[in-house]
Amino acid sequence: MNRFILNETSYHGAGAIAAIKDEALGRGFKKALVCSDPDLIKFGLTKKVTDVLDGAGLAYDIYSDIKPNPTIENVQSGVEAFKKAAADCIIAIGGGSSMDTAKAIGIIITNPDFADVRSLEGVADTKNKCVPIFAVPTTAGTAAEVTINYVITDAEKNRKMVCVDPHDIPVVAFVDPDMMSTMPKGLTAATGMDALTHAIEGYITKGAWELSDMFHLKAIEIIARSLRGAVENTPEGRTDMALGQYVAGMGFSNVGLGIVHSMAHPLGALYDTPHGVANAIILPTVMEYNAPATGEKYREIARAMGVQGVDNMSQEEYRKAAIDAVKQLSKDVGIPADLKDIVKTEDIPFLAQSAFDDACRPGNPRDTSVEEITELYKSLM
Repeated sequence: MNRFILNETSYHGAGAIAAIKDEALGRGFKKALVCSDPDLIKFGLTKKVTDVLDGAGLAYDIYSDIKPNPTIENVQSGVEAFKKAAADCIIAIGGGSSMDTAKAIGIIITNPDFADVRSLEGVADTKNKCVPIFAVPTTAGTAAEVTINYVITDAEKNRKMVCVDPHDIPVVAFVDPDMMSTMPKGLTAATGMDALTHAIEGYITKGAWELSDMFHLKAIEIIARSLRGAVENTPEGRTDMALGQYVAGMGFSNVGLGIVHSMAHPLGALYDTPHGVANAIILPTVMEYNAPATGEKYREIARAMGVQGVDNMSQEEYRKAAIDAVKQLSKDVGIPADLKDIVKTEDIPFLAQSAFDDACRPGNPRDTSVEEITELYKSLM
C-alpha cells in the first residue's frame, strides 16, 4: 500500500498571497504567529504578507529568531513566542528555514510530549495535527510548503536532524513567484538545484512508484527548462521554477530521498554550507555511483533534461547523458564543481558516519556503507 499526502489547498501564480485573507477569515483565525527570517523583514518581503493580514483584520506577532539552518534553540524560543502571542495559527514566510521552524513549533504546541526537540527526529509518533500553518515560500527550492519533512540543526552535536511527520504539512500553500523575484542569483541557483535534486532523488529512490514518478519527471522537465531563466530573473523563469520546485515536493515528500541529501546535511551542520549548493555539488557524483541500481530511469531523466535522441542510446550512453546534463546545468548557473573549498579532510570520517546515519540514506537506490560514502566525499575533493 502506498500513501500520498498533499496540502488541503494551494494557490499558484503572481498575486497568490492575496488569497491569505479569504483563507484566514474563512477558517476563523484570530491571531497568527508570523515566522520569518530577519533578512526577509529587512528587505520588505514579510511586509507584503503582513499587509494582507492587516487588510483582513487578522492580528499577528512576528517571530524572526531563525537561522539559515534553524537550530533546536530557534524552535524552543519559537514555541515560547507562540504561547506568549496566544495565537491560533502560524504563517511561515521564507525558505525551508522559516517553514521548518514553523513545523517544529506547530508540532510541539499540539503534541507537548515532544517538547524535547530531539525527540522529533526520524518518524516521530505524534498523535495530533500541528497548529494550522499557512506557508508562503520566498525561494524556489525546498518545497517545504508541501512536504511532511523538516530539518533542525543540533548545534551541540554538529548534526542535522531529519524529521518526518504527516501531521506537520501546511494546510494551505501560497506559491507566489512575486515573492521570489528579489532572490539574488546565487540563492536562485542553489535553491533551484536543490529542487532538481529532490526530483531526481525522488524519482530513483527505493520508495518511488508510478504516481510519484509522474510528479518527479515533470518537475525535472520544468526545472531544466526554467532554472537558467530564473537565475537571470526572467518572469517566465521565476514562474516556472515556483511551480517546478512545488511539483518536486509533491513527489519526494511521499517517497523519500537518498544519499545526496544524506551527504549534504552534515555539510550544513558542520560548515553552514547552503543546502542547495551542497546538493548541487554532490548530485552528479552520486548519480554516477547510483547508476547501476536505476534500471532504465536515467534515460527518462535525460529526456526530461532535454537531451535529444535518448531512444537510440545504449544504457551506458543515456546514463552518461543524464549526468552530463545535470553537470552542465549546475555549471551554467554558477555552482562550484567540488567540495575542496568547503570540506576539511580530517572531518571526512565524521561526515561519512553522519551521512550514513541520516534518515534519507535508507531510501537510496543502491545500498551503501560508511566506507563507500567516505570514498564519495574524497572523490569530491
